Amino acid sequence: MGHTDYDCSFWNLESEEHSKKKILEWASMSIVCCIPILEGVYCLACARWVWKKCLYTAGHESENWGLASFEEFMPVPHHCRLILALYEDDLRNPIWAPPRGYGINPDWVLLRKDYEETQCRVPPYMIYLDHDNADIVLVVRGLNLAKEADYAVLLDNKLGQAKFDGGYVHNGLLKAAQWLFDAECEFLRGLVEKNPNYTLTFTGHSLGAGVVTLLVLVLVQNLDKFGNIDRKKIRCFAMAPARCMSLNLAVRYADIINSIVLQVAMISYLGQPRPWTIFSNHFSGKRYLPCLLCLMCLKDTCTFENVLKDPRRLYAPGRLYHIVERKLFRLGRFPPVVRTAVPVDGRFEHIVISCNATSDHAIIWIERESQIALDLMLEKDRIMEIPANQRMERQESLVREHSVEYKAALERAVALDIPLSYSPPNYGTFHDMEEGETSDRSSEQITFLSSKKWRDSWDGFVGRLFDVNESGQMVFKKSASGSSQNSCCK
Repeated sequence: MGHTDYDCSFWNLESEEHSKKKILEWASMSIVCCIPILEGVYCLACARWVWKKCLYTAGHESENWGLASFEEFMPVPHHCRLILALYEDDLRNPIWAPPRGYGINPDWVLLRKDYEETQCRVPPYMIYLDHDNADIVLVVRGLNLAKEADYAVLLDNKLGQAKFDGGYVHNGLLKAAQWLFDAECEFLRGLVEKNPNYTLTFTGHSLGAGVVTLLVLVLVQNLDKFGNIDRKKIRCFAMAPARCMSLNLAVRYADIINSIVLQVAMISYLGQPRPWTIFSNHFSGKRYLPCLLCLMCLKDTCTFENVLKDPRRLYAPGRLYHIVERKLFRLGRFPPVVRTAVPVDGRFEHIVISCNATSDHAIIWIERESQIALDLMLEKDRIMEIPANQRMERQESLVREHSVEYKAALERAVALDIPLSYSPPNYGTFHDMEEGETSDRSSEQITFLSSKKWRDSWDGFVGRLFDVNESGQMVFKKSASGSSQNSCCK
């Protein structure tokens, strides 16, 4: 019996080991069989991502934005030509003038400095006293591909390196802006004191656009050095700007900073270091391309709000004007359309694959397409035959619309828990708002005021036409009914 029991126990152990081996074999076979399936799913996911990227156009970025009006977009082509004028050695005998010329008076150029005078701290710039438009303009040109100093300014930045006004900014551009502020503060203050009714405008392209946007931030923090100039008299037009400030600053300063982006301007779409730049510093070869595609697929599936809540991430500054001139599966350029908004969760976050990314960044193309877009707006206005008084009323309504949109963007930023997204003083860039309507009110208050005005005007209208009789019913006034009959007879 003992021998039999021993044989049975031995048989049981042998069967258990055999079953374990079988299970391991089945598991390994199933894993091996699933590898091709997983590879197929992975390849399909990568192919789908590449296909979506190829189909994604710049028009998707601004498809839900409103159309810009002639009044707000009118200064853009003029400022583009001011930037182009900086590339001329002699403005009295220009060589590279656009078809319409630069439209400037060389005698009004008060100051002009090149790389030697700026010590390569900032790109060349000039100060232009525009008497035709009652404007004091500081113009900074873009990146010079032959100057290492410009690359040094652009690449001098690390994630979260430079803090400013409760947010983060580009470190190299901030240094350049502070140097420019210290160099020209006295000169600009003298011009502002001599011309108190003139606006103070900063404009630049590419690297220069990033410098002037941060220069505006420095100026707003030091208004006492400019005789406490009104914030509404300060403007900034940044052509294809670098991503230079955190989201809370980009939204808060949207009342005075305007960024103009043509279709797929390269530098406005490139933000923080991407995964391929990190890999390129340590590895080489094409064998890491699948890993990069996998990382990008995972990145695209992450929650977008988590990206927005990163206070160190840099964005294109201020209010955005997007010039769209190309459509999917259509060759050539079409009549440009300008869309504008103060977006919070749609500031050119997607990388767009396009062979025109470099040309769209060029200031000469921005000037050309912005002028065509402005001519189309003007032609539309002429067809509508809008009188001067109605044009002024539209200007005032435009200020109110921008103020409401600006407040909505700030509220959206607060709802996303973006730090320090509070409301600054009155909305700038345009003329003053009506007395008693300040932009520090919330959008709900503005809506309440507009509805209250409408109700008061309606009550007055009803009171002029109707009376209440003895039975409590409303009847036409005799004078009102007579006047309406006379008007009908006429």
